[in-house]
Amino acid sequence: MLEVVGLEAGYGTSQVLFGVDLAVGPGEVVTLLGRNGMGKTTTVRALMGLIRPSGGRVLFDGESLAGLPSHRIARAGLGLVPEGRQIFPTLTVWENLVATAANRAAQASPWTVERVFELFPGLAERRRHPGHALSGGEQQMLAIGRALMTNPRLLILDEATEGLAPLVRAQIWDCLAHLKGLGQSILIIDKNLDALGHLADRHYVLEKGRVVWSGDPAALASDPAVKHRYLGV
Repeated sequence: MLEVVGLEAGYGTSQVLFGVDLAVGPGEVVTLLGRNGMGKTTTVRALMGLIRPSGGRVLFDGESLAGLPSHRIARAGLGLVPEGRQIFPTLTVWENLVATAANRAAQASPWTVERVFELFPGLAERRRHPGHALSGGEQQMLAIGRALMTNPRLLILDEATEGLAPLVRAQIWDCLAHLKGLGQSILIIDKNLDALGHLADRHYVLEKGRVVWSGDPAALASDPAVKHRYLGV
């Protein structure tokens, strides 16, 4: 589904990514791991067209996305839950969900507000509240719901559970496991190796803008040297 080959990107004259390769297949959950400042968010921004790659290829179902504006990439079927949530603070929960809703692929059972409320019942109770009145956990749930309302073929989450309380993190992981069970393809950035180990099909580890290791959760769990050297575990 998603194939990234030799991706290079940065900011101004500062190069951050140096030939990143990764892939996400249909129905797969794939992670980007690494310490802070290693290029994970820059990779996501390059994939979504928020910064323009300086080299490499980004293919989605064989079609090139590299260099396209972000709205074209979203229309192609990529949905982003950005770092920091970035919900619309003055819009209500309901308005946030419908603001960017679309079913461009004409899915038979698209995501609707009602389905999002079934996934996150707490949001249903807060449907008339503005975004700025929600807790951090509620805002993250809303950000996920807003992305799902675009009916993405690939869902990308940047720092899926950062800064959230343990109970809320557990809800997010349960949600992502449910989405995986539905066949949703997902690319995740997060630091919770235990939760990711139960959810992911494959990990990619970034170090200074390069993929230095890739493999399945069992391989990572059995290689403490990789975890110590690149993840600080």
